[in-house]
Amino acid sequence: MSESADNVIRRRFDVRGQVQGVGFRPFVYRLAGMHGLSGFVANDAHGAVIEVEGRSAALGAFEADLLEKLPPLAQIVDMARRDAAPVGETTFHIRSSRTDAERRPEVTPDAALCDECRAELFDPADRRYRYAFITCTNCGPRYSIIRAVPYDRPTTTMAPFALCEPCAREYADPADRRFHAQPNACPVCGPQLTLCRPDRSLIEGDAIREAAGLLAERQIVAIKGMGGFHLSCRADADAVVAELRARKIRDGKPLAVMVSDVETAQRICVLTGADVAALRSRAAPIVLAVKRPGHGLADSVAPGCRDFGVMLPYCPAHHLLFAQGLGPVVMTSGNLSGQPLTYEDDDAFESLAVVADAFLTYDRDIFRPIDDSVVFSFRGEVVPIRRARGYAPRPIRLGEGGGGAFPPGSGPRILAVGGESKSCVCLYAGGEAILSEHLGDLVQVEAYRNFVRAVDRLEGLFNFAPQLVAHDSHPQALSARYARSLGIPAIAVQHHHAHIASVMAEWNESGPVIGLACDGAGYGEDGAVWGCEVLRCERGELDRVGHLEYFPLVGGDAAAVETWRPAAALVERGLGADWLDRAGVAFRGVSAEALGVFARQVTGGVKAPSTSSLGRVFDAVSFLTGLCQCNRHEAEAAMALEAAAGDLPAEPYAYGVAERDGRIVMSVVPGVLDILGALRAGEPAERVAARFHETIAAMLVDAAEAACEAARVQTVALSGGCFCNRRLLSRVVELLEERHLRVLHHRRVPTGDGGLSLGQAMVAAWRSAG
Repeated sequence: MSESADNVIRRRFDVRGQVQGVGFRPFVYRLAGMHGLSGFVANDAHGAVIEVEGRSAALGAFEADLLEKLPPLAQIVDMARRDAAPVGETTFHIRSSRTDAERRPEVTPDAALCDECRAELFDPADRRYRYAFITCTNCGPRYSIIRAVPYDRPTTTMAPFALCEPCAREYADPADRRFHAQPNACPVCGPQLTLCRPDRSLIEGDAIREAAGLLAERQIVAIKGMGGFHLSCRADADAVVAELRARKIRDGKPLAVMVSDVETAQRICVLTGADVAALRSRAAPIVLAVKRPGHGLADSVAPGCRDFGVMLPYCPAHHLLFAQGLGPVVMTSGNLSGQPLTYEDDDAFESLAVVADAFLTYDRDIFRPIDDSVVFSFRGEVVPIRRARGYAPRPIRLGEGGGGAFPPGSGPRILAVGGESKSCVCLYAGGEAILSEHLGDLVQVEAYRNFVRAVDRLEGLFNFAPQLVAHDSHPQALSARYARSLGIPAIAVQHHHAHIASVMAEWNESGPVIGLACDGAGYGEDGAVWGCEVLRCERGELDRVGHLEYFPLVGGDAAAVETWRPAAALVERGLGADWLDRAGVAFRGVSAEALGVFARQVTGGVKAPSTSSLGRVFDAVSFLTGLCQCNRHEAEAAMALEAAAGDLPAEPYAYGVAERDGRIVMSVVPGVLDILGALRAGEPAERVAARFHETIAAMLVDAAEAACEAARVQTVALSGGCFCNRRLLSRVVELLEERHLRVLHHRRVPTGDGGLSLGQAMVAAWRSAG
């Protein structure tokens, strides 16, 4: 029997989602008062619990407002309801947080400064005027300062800072915007900024004004941000940018730029609506946007790139610095090349003293270092290239519609450890995947130690004890070796299978799909270096139905750096034994000795790894067009080729797609020979680059269509680092849709190796489910 409107009832809501540290409890408190309800709200180990008592109509209105009027950072993803016996309460109150052993709440990502706090920051009448740690429940650090859950002040790095009386009143007042805002503080009781020389001696004066002065004078300043240190300098001065590169040992890799506002960003970049929304969002990521002619920044900020990586101030200290009249500044990760992000003061003064002229730091610890996120816009939404601050560790919920693989709650708890490059780990259980922040490349000892530490801390935060570990199938990968050392059942997942499984997971798709996995390198099942694959994927099963025709990686790892090597391999495949006599002019920048050794190795049958890498093909064409002789950083040649192509309309060169031994085999060799001819005829590099992009797009789509017809499949999934190239991604999607095929592309996790762990977890879950 339904309740009448006059009956008093009590109802419990168990809420899961982003509800801790976001002003959710005071919001519920105010909502209950507005509707005349009694009861309580409390954080618990899974999210929050609410019990309200009152008349049925009031409870219905309360529930509607609860879902529709959430605070800015709050998100409800699941809410269970059950009625209970009324207890006769007459007031509503906020209870202390509850803990238990099986904790798995949603942890809120760090958030950019809100408009209300920014207004107070620059209000001379406000007691937090120019205070660099102003915050409230709608903004500020969360994930970077939390040690354990539930999210309360004693479990954060704010614990050492006792609240003064005015701050304590705000903290205790449910009607206040700072009610239970764990980072809440003021100049009297909170963290403080200091500006120091590299020897840690104090630079006297106002830290912000002095730091801004140093930047204006073309000095390099290490700035402790929300998740770690940045290295900063003027972005319009070539000499200081070059000096920063030399000191940081970052030759060529593009540097991020911070600007004061969207209007400034629009003067240096061409921004879409999605770009502007991302810049202004709580996540405040670095947005990749096309350079605007006459941008006024130093060429050395992003040499050879189509885009700038631009972001807005997101910490109070950033806003204060720009208020001193600064123009655009470089704001790049505070670490030496190959090392993890520096986030502790002692490490910063030790490792960055050779880089920075001064250090703007503060006395609150960062517990979880986290880099800036990087995104680009595609079809009206932003796509992550690096998923970190502002996004991690927000979970991705799977199995909801679209043919999801299994119901929530089934299967083992899975740790997936990702790959060697752009490392990111995943905790999967109950239909929910929690991805760590970007952890960098596991190329140095300290980077590997940081990876291990991050896994331990993530598992500790979510009380997650894995029962199964998934890893890359490369037997020597550091992450795989770590996985096998854990002493629990392990599943090896082929690299490109993980790529396709990750995009399938985003779309809650169990297959079958035809996957196009295109990148630089991944260990293949036949021992070759795969990198341009046509895969039929369904749940945990993989069938390689096509690939790029193999060519030799003469020189091994050197072939990923010296772009002439894949170029020579492809030219030799097209022209035969006398390739050097017929096309030697294309290699005039390479030493005769190196070319001679290469030729003898190829003609003499010296064994070299075989590859189907599309990334190396981009390298080859970038070399032939004179755009990039050497990859000083990953994908430098490919980025130069994309920049040269721009938006020029073009027709494809020749290419091959044919069935061979039961598989679809693609060939770029005809196109490479066309490119040689075009260059001899004087065709400009920009035109060649544009036609090359069209060639690759057409070839991939032809291969995918053939695979779909053979497998009777209508869905194509795109993944792998090559799809960070927006021109390639756009053309492949357009051409596939023209052929009436459904296309899955990444929207929530990176298309590069930063998404591998999600795919590994999904494959492991599918396989364990049988």
